[in-house]
Amino acid sequence: MNIFFQEHPQAAADTISAAAHSAGHEGGGGGNAFAGMLEHIKDSHELEFPPFGHIPLPHFPPVEIAGVSIDLSITKHVVFLWLAALVLCVVAIAAARKNAKNRIPRGLGNLLEIFVVFIRDEIAVMNMGQAGLRYMPYLLTTFFFILIMNVSGLVPYGSTATGNISVTGGLALVAFVMIQGAAIRAQGLGPYLRHLTGGVHWSLWPIMIPIEILGLFTKPFALMIRLFANMVGGHIVIISLLGLIFIFRSYVFAPVPVLFVIGLSMLELFVAFLQAYIFTMLTALFMGLGIQAAHAGGGEHGDGH
Repeated sequence: MNIFFQEHPQAAADTISAAAHSAGHEGGGGGNAFAGMLEHIKDSHELEFPPFGHIPLPHFPPVEIAGVSIDLSITKHVVFLWLAALVLCVVAIAAARKNAKNRIPRGLGNLLEIFVVFIRDEIAVMNMGQAGLRYMPYLLTTFFFILIMNVSGLVPYGSTATGNISVTGGLALVAFVMIQGAAIRAQGLGPYLRHLTGGVHWSLWPIMIPIEILGLFTKPFALMIRLFANMVGGHIVIISLLGLIFIFRSYVFAPVPVLFVIGLSMLELFVAFLQAYIFTMLTALFMGLGIQAAHAGGGEHGDGH
């Protein structure tokens, strides 16, 4: 069921909404409460904060660019994306100042150093060699930024910005630029363009070049969908289990889904760390493939020497 929800999040949400609507007709206000839980995984133009109720966010008229209408209004996911960036900056700067004063890191500085060393040794160097050290700032920023956004959805009245495909698409776009940039830097522009031919006879270039170009985009596309589907899928499963309480309308049955939800919430915390790691690791792996291609071809621009 979890795989189906991950692959068809909108269909799952529509199914749950229909069940909630049906339960609302049969059981009074229970369906409305159930339907209200779906707002947790949806983007909206307001924030829900009990002491102040629903806080509306600024809404701007759409902007027309090359015939395409773009809505630049601030939404809930945008707010939590900015909040994640702010938390990351505050925590990183505080840890850096503490580590600058203490030769032996303690507290927050020591905790962050564990992650830094792990990403350096097990992700950057392992996938890119010593050339990966120059990309450590990007890898660290990607890991912590995604992690904070993932965890924010587990906070009461919080929201998971990575549950928005536009956010994961933006992260994948940056990863695409870094992957191609690392390959061009290591190989040089000429060898990088030549690798698009696949090393086959020129008569096969019309077939091979489109395939190679398509392959360049499938990697970031997979990163985008994987992160989005896993974060949305987990929340939909939790809401589905809680929805059983409103569907069966039984206090006797209620403890069963509640216990499952508690267990899934702990699993979601693990998934938040896991997905941040997977996104960062795969990005470093794809960057490493371009760097290693320069070394394998004896390129003069290899960074690992």
